[in-house]
Amino acid sequence: MHTEPQEYRESHLRSLLKALSWRVVATTTTGIIAWFITGDIATAIAIGSIEFIAKFFIYYMHERAWQLVPRGTIRHIAHPEQNV
Repeated sequence: MHTEPQEYRESHLRSLLKALSWRVVATTTTGIIAWFITGDIATAIAIGSIEFIAKFFIYYMHERAWQLVPRGTIRHIAHPEQNV
């Protein structure tokens, strides 16, 4: 007997934690690049701070938008011959 897989959704907390962990990595990179280009640590921190806040919310919204797409949808579109 073949059963359909249970639909999986990430929690809001998991999406927030993923956004936070990624922002730490990405903002550190941005800060280092900004410091390298400007030579000024204060400017690098300012750029990194603005970037962290803006992109944190953008990433979170992107992550939640993907939760609206049922898992397997893209696979079914990309490989319609396997949808039999």
